[in-house]
Amino acid sequence: MKGGVENWIILSEKQKIRELMPALQKMTLVEVAEVLDPLEEGTILEALEFFDAESQSKILSHFDIRRQLAFFQKISKSRFAPLFENMASDDRCDLFQHMSQEEQAAILPYLSKEAREDVVRLSAYPPETAGGIMSTDFATVMATMSVESAMAKVRRDSPSKKMIYYIYVVDNRMKMVGFISLKDLIMASPNQLISDILHEQFVSTHVDEDREIVAKKIEDYDLLAIPVLNNAGQLVGIVTQDDAIEVIRAEHTEDMEKFMGIMTESAEHDYMQTSSMQHFRKRVVWIVSLAAVGIISGMIIHRFESTLEALIILALYMPMVADTGGNSGSQAATVIVRALALGQISPKQWFKIVFKEFKISSMLAVCLGVLAFLKVLFLSWETSIPSEYTLNQLAFVISLALSLQVVSATCIGAGLPLLVKRFGGDPAVAASPAITTVVDITGLLIYFTVTVTLLGL
Repeated sequence: MKGGVENWIILSEKQKIRELMPALQKMTLVEVAEVLDPLEEGTILEALEFFDAESQSKILSHFDIRRQLAFFQKISKSRFAPLFENMASDDRCDLFQHMSQEEQAAILPYLSKEAREDVVRLSAYPPETAGGIMSTDFATVMATMSVESAMAKVRRDSPSKKMIYYIYVVDNRMKMVGFISLKDLIMASPNQLISDILHEQFVSTHVDEDREIVAKKIEDYDLLAIPVLNNAGQLVGIVTQDDAIEVIRAEHTEDMEKFMGIMTESAEHDYMQTSSMQHFRKRVVWIVSLAAVGIISGMIIHRFESTLEALIILALYMPMVADTGGNSGSQAATVIVRALALGQISPKQWFKIVFKEFKISSMLAVCLGVLAFLKVLFLSWETSIPSEYTLNQLAFVISLALSLQVVSATCIGAGLPLLVKRFGGDPAVAASPAITTVVDITGLLIYFTVTVTLLGL
């Protein structure tokens, strides 16, 4: 599909928009947005004129926030208002929250009373909560209604096609009492009461609940949408499956950036649209901080400088020990951070988790220790060493130090995210660069302590 999109982009640059319309109108709106995205705003607006108002708004919703804001700033507010009103309520709220206060004040007078009240109400919720990602595009009926009356009300509510998975049953105070599916409504007799087909057991979320928890509920219960309730148990919105996917993607991106020591930003931007200076600011803090901490490694090496002078062979295998420890620690941290994110483990289980990683690392240590022993013998059989030592002795000491480093690094990699989580922090901030730096320091201490002790240096 990507190649086809590129061909259409080339075509759009060579021919007039009018000539492209027959082909564009056969595409899905997602594909249309993909084709139009590289073009100038003026050209895109010309193309949008060939679509109805609802389609225009859906195409606009598929552009990123920066592009949507560019449209808002380029055209008149009276022209933009219909596009804005026809967007899905959650997409509309997201765009509104990214506007400056002056821009928000500029668009509100052009909106209908209903749309204005809806966008202001939704924008009041923090974006990290269920209220911040919910949509008000849903259908409700009452338990006392007949099926025929309920179907008539659903038609009047006119929810969008993607929001009509479930129909929510409420009382006269909008307090949710259950739900029915569209299938239930269609299959029931017209004179049957909604209370006869009502599902009273349902999964819901609170308006202030963290959006990541909401997404996990949708995933765990395999829901197409989840109702959002306020403190009084009233239905105020729904979060759909596609919203949950967006949340999971955003959270994974944030966790990955934190884990790799990259400072996150409130807005998610495309890589190419983010300037080099912004990338620099996101990365520089952790890298510089850890480079400063890395001075400790230099101090340790300086402290054992005489040991290295006596046995230069030890310096040859320092990178091997450090790299193996860093890999072991990062691997353990990745597994633990993912398990925490999926809710498979909790910090209360820290002893069981660390002990389990200890057992795993012990087995890894045996394999890697044997490999290191053979590696030293193979690579250094011609190396000149003092007469009081044998190559077998040195190979054993190096392999033992490496084995202890693997165990130590794995326990640190598993324990650090648990410790951060225990004190209420984000385990992803126990970033891979941080773990590598800590493991390098402990690895050098283990390496020189073992060699000095066993070789009597």
